[in-house]
Amino acid sequence: MKRENKIFCNRCGKELQLREDVVREGYFSADVTFGYFSNKDGLRHRWDLCESCYDALTDSFQIPVEESEVSELV
Repeated sequence: MKRENKIFCNRCGKELQLREDVVREGYFSADVTFGYFSNKDGLRHRWDLCESCYDALTDSFQIPVEESEVSELV
């Protein structure tokens, strides 16, 4: 969640480390707009997770996340 040029983890509330508007730690950002046939038609949800909360969430998945290595980081 972004507030006043700060980003916070929506799960634990931790402030993510920013320097010159660049996040300096691992985090996950979600931005989804729900369409027809959902219970949230027309709603947009946006949220951020620190790396620890991301790990806790994905560790609870019944089907593990697909993981692969990349050679160039953006």
